[in-house]
Amino acid sequence: MSTNSEAKTLAIIPARGGSKGIPLKNLRKIGGQTLLARAIESAFATPSVIDVVVSTDHPDIKAEALAHGAKVIDRPAEIAGDTASSESVLLHVLGTLDVLPQITVFIQCTSPVIDPANLQEAITTVAGGAADVSFSVVPDHGFHWGCDETGSAHAIGHDETRRPRRQDREPRFRETGAFYVMDTAGFLEAEHRFFGSLALAQVPEEHGIDIDTEADLELAQWRASRTAPVHGLDVDALVTDFDGVHTEDTAYLSQDGTESVCVSRSDGMGVSMLKKAGIHLMILSSETNPVVSARAAKLGIEAAQGIGDKASVLRRWISEHGLDPARVAYLGNDVNDLPAMDLVGWPLTVADAREPVHAASRHRLTARGGHGAVRETAELILAGRSTASRNTATYARTAEPVPVPVP
Repeated sequence: MSTNSEAKTLAIIPARGGSKGIPLKNLRKIGGQTLLARAIESAFATPSVIDVVVSTDHPDIKAEALAHGAKVIDRPAEIAGDTASSESVLLHVLGTLDVLPQITVFIQCTSPVIDPANLQEAITTVAGGAADVSFSVVPDHGFHWGCDETGSAHAIGHDETRRPRRQDREPRFRETGAFYVMDTAGFLEAEHRFFGSLALAQVPEEHGIDIDTEADLELAQWRASRTAPVHGLDVDALVTDFDGVHTEDTAYLSQDGTESVCVSRSDGMGVSMLKKAGIHLMILSSETNPVVSARAAKLGIEAAQGIGDKASVLRRWISEHGLDPARVAYLGNDVNDLPAMDLVGWPLTVADAREPVHAASRHRLTARGGHGAVRETAELILAGRSTASRNTATYARTAEPVPVPVP
């Protein structure tokens, strides 16, 4: 057992491509991020984790892992099938390393919400010698039942003649599957994730969802669309829809057929602030209306309008400007924005966007379209860039890395 609070910690994320229930499940998105990206981000945000390794057999998963800063170990076919154990994958990764970490963290992508603070607490438990293994659980106060071979029901873990209140019942604890923190030497000896002394790392009940079915995915997307707001966006570019973003989702129509819209002066100031900060900007609209060009000219930014395939235009614009899609934000409000939102690292929605669009968003603004939504986005971007500049030297970047062979 390790007793060093500064013990080197490696996170390993198994992510095979052969999921049956949800094909390529690890690349499905929640809150605008793939399940894999969310897991990698949580690991890197945990202070004690000095490196993250993804074990996979699929080229798209490998590309996603590398794009988010993780190392990749190519998984052999013999441990890539449905019957291969997670332990076999962890042992394979550890067997490739020149230097072993004192602590190994096993993270599963199928748990989309991992608070780095919870993970760090579990690592500290093992590093400090309080346990050999600490793993995430949520309390379960439910009445459990089973059936015997005849189909007759029977109570499990409780007396069916007594129905105490929830607060009066001792909870059981259910594994979330999110993370398992293990003393590496003990794991290598046991070849199983449960060995020695075990500690429960209790996490909030809302973090206990495990993605196994499409229904689970839809529930997680719904929850993500209602999460607390972020405090900053570290991006290099912002692309916005026009109608319903720079304006209310309405237009004024005169008797001669002329359309006019109402825009927010605060949005104009937000765009000016972003231009001074060197942020690339573009309006991308499906409408063909002189008002779009007039507003873009007033703001002094690029505009493309009458666009049916927003994703293709956005992809070309990102390439022409040499941008990393992961560092681009897109602000939309309706379903025709979804393909473009899927291309970028920060899909955003105005407060009054359609629900399917909120579900694909990584962050929902508090402002409605035409009522300062662009200004709110600008302030988030400027706050994110300020925070990033203050934190260029993070523990994950400065700590001695775990040597991992390049595939």
